[in-house]
Formats: sequence, structure tokens, C-alpha cells
Amino acid sequence: MRPFRNAASPGVSERENLFVSAERCLECNDVARKLELTDTVAQSFAHGLLGLDPLDAEKPIGSPGRPLRPRLVAQRNLPQRGLGTAAGRAALIHAVAHIEFNAINLAWDAVYRFRGMPPEYYRDWIGVAVDEARHFRLLEARLRRLGHAYGDFDGHDGLWEMAVRTSSSCLERMALVPRVLEARGLDVTPAMIARLEAAGDDESAAVLKIIYADEIGHVAAGHRWFLHVCAKARLAPAHTYQRLVRQYFKGALKPPFNTLARDAAGLPAAFYEPLA
Repeated sequence: MRPFRNAASPGVSERENLFVSAERCLECNDVARKLELTDTVAQSFAHGLLGLDPLDAEKPIGSPGRPLRPRLVAQRNLPQRGLGTAAGRAALIHAVAHIEFNAINLAWDAVYRFRGMPPEYYRDWIGVAVDEARHFRLLEARLRRLGHAYGDFDGHDGLWEMAVRTSSSCLERMALVPRVLEARGLDVTPAMIARLEAAGDDESAAVLKIIYADEIGHVAAGHRWFLHVCAKARLAPAHTYQRLVRQYFKGALKPPFNTLARDAAGLPAAFYEPLA
């Protein structure tokens, strides 16, 4: 993405437009500043200070703002570490922190990129960005207590790669990021929590419990806006979802599914079980 422009259209200041503010959050490559901007823009939107009339068309998607570390490698090249050691537990917490940092960018891109949606759509995804920033802070603090910092371990770019692939369609973004990738998080997180507790790391497990509860709401937001776009385009939701998953993912979705959490998010089994 091109650098953020300091000039706005005549008579309209940057702080009065949501899309300019979202772009600033998205492009910021300093971790602490991105977290601060996320909270500031959310507060401005909540107080009605940010308009929804675009000053310009959205730019083609590129790399989001992020620090030089962690180094990004292919997911298959990330080492597998057990939770029996402090280093292994730190690596797990770092991996989740990396997901949450990417999720901040994903949320702001969902705000920035898809124009003409109802105000409630932007409220939802700004709220997701705030949640992901809070999650990152919790994980970063836990990493420090384990003797590490964000960037100490390698990461992968799978989440953002899917953002790039779905950048031209809100329908595809809502179908595939919250309703496949984040829903998968609902499936695997309880086992991660149980493993951490078994290893005696109740503090890390408590952080994941907070994240798990919030992610149900994020999947629900994705499902809600997927249904909205389907209704507007007069598409059959379940058939459309299954078609898009088959188009974008190789092979079947991997069970077991956390049906309790998925039900709590409003995601019916009829959507995903035929894909297993």
C-alpha cells in the first residue's frame, strides 16, 4: 500500500473520515503505535467523529504495517515445540500473539477496504480490532514474563495471504477469514488450554480463555455480515459458503468441530459439516 497521505480533500480533515483513519492504523509498522491508534480511532468512531463518506477509492491491497521481526517463513518450516519446557510454551504464546497481531490488520482492512456497508458493519470490525489489540497486549505481557518478546520466534503469513486473496470481495472475506480460519481457532483452542494447564502454565491458559471467549463474537460478526451480503446479492448462504470454501481450500475441512462454540457464534453445522 502507498504511504499514508497527510493531505485530505478540501474542507474535510483526516480525523473526520473513518477510511483515512483505518488506513493509518493498517499501515502503521510500529507495534505500540498501532495498538494506540486502534484504541484512539475506535473512541473517535464511538463518539461520532468519523464520517463514512470516502475521500478516495480504496488502494490495492499490499503488505500491512508490521515490524521487521518476527521473520516470516513458510508455515511448514516452523519448528514444532512441546509444552514441557518454558521455551516451548513461549513459542506457543508467540505464535498466538502473531495471529492476534495479524488479526488487528485484518480487522482494519475489513473496515478500510469494503465501502458502502451499514454503520453497524464498521462498528463490528472496529470492535474486533480493539479486541485483537487487547489480546495482543495480554500475550505480549505473558511473553515478557516468560523471558521473551514479540519477534523472538519466526512466524508465517497465512492469515494475510488469505486477506490478499479475498481483497476484492467482502462476500469472500466474510466467508473465508472469520468463518473458516477464525472458526478453526474455536476448534483447536480448548485443547491448547488443556495442554497448558497440564503443563502447569495456568497463567498462559487464562489468557487463551479470554481470547477464546472473544473469538466466538468475531466468528459471529463474520457470519452476520456474510448473511447480509448474501441477502443483498440474493445468494443461498450455505451453498455459497460451501462453493467458496471448495474454491479456496484444498481438501476437506478438518474435524472435529467445536460445535458448541460454533453454535454460540450462530454458525450452523449445515454450513460446514458437508465440507468435512
